[in-house]
Amino acid sequence: MSDNNVEKDDFTGVETTGHEWDGIKELNNPSPRWWLLVLLATIIWAVGYWIVYPAWPTLSGDGERGGTEGTFGWTQYDQLKESQAEIMARRAAYLDRFNTASFEEIKANEELYAFAVAGGASAFKDNCATCHGTGGSGSAGYPNLLDDDWLWGGDVDAIHETIRVGVRGEHDETRYSEMPAFGDMLGTKEISDISDYVLSFTSAGDYDGPGQELYEQQCAACHGMDGRGIRDFGAPNLADAIWFYGGTKGDIMSQIRRPKHGVMPAWETRLDESTIRQLAIYVHSLGGGEE
Repeated sequence: MSDNNVEKDDFTGVETTGHEWDGIKELNNPSPRWWLLVLLATIIWAVGYWIVYPAWPTLSGDGERGGTEGTFGWTQYDQLKESQAEIMARRAAYLDRFNTASFEEIKANEELYAFAVAGGASAFKDNCATCHGTGGSGSAGYPNLLDDDWLWGGDVDAIHETIRVGVRGEHDETRYSEMPAFGDMLGTKEISDISDYVLSFTSAGDYDGPGQELYEQQCAACHGMDGRGIRDFGAPNLADAIWFYGGTKGDIMSQIRRPKHGVMPAWETRLDESTIRQLAIYVHSLGGGEE
């Protein structure tokens, strides 16, 4: 287009591009100088970034994991290592004090106790939550760690020992209990009578039936005459309405007939002693721990 045919806007005096939409014409203004300067600055910045930092991973070079190394020699992997080293140094300062302190001393020290609970919570999510739930509430067949029903003891030392050696596991000192299958010894009527008596421990009415005598003959040696369990045997408390495999009559009959026995691994061979101690303190802190 020749200069003679260039159209100018009457109001601004600026040339137009010749484009028009619904009576609106596009002015042919040049880009602002500041915008061009910013564009040039970003280009220069990008080139400088390519030079001083590792920026071309597809090119062969001496950089970490290949690529250009950059004149600064900086990598995010080195930054991660430095960050982790700083965290481990801080953690080591606490661990030295934590490992030499007794459980009583840790509970009395607010700083150490907070460190133990935080570390235990992290280890619990990684190692225990699959069975016991992220909040420790358990599920059918997996103990609830929030209540006060403990088969092997609920103080910190007892919890620590249970975590260390496991339950019905392969450790030489594992916690062990096993309820026999009464379906091989008793008939359905007798199992039903015992179940009725067991349910009477948590009901308001008085029990009057043959189940009491059968219970005293077959069950009281482990669960106690009052049904509260004998901890030395790892026998559950039947009088607190906390049921491991269900609390209906059918559930109880099934457990008497063919009892289920869960297994918890010994964590001594999987975790270090410091982590096990932190786990014990964390589990105890969930609210159901004994003093």
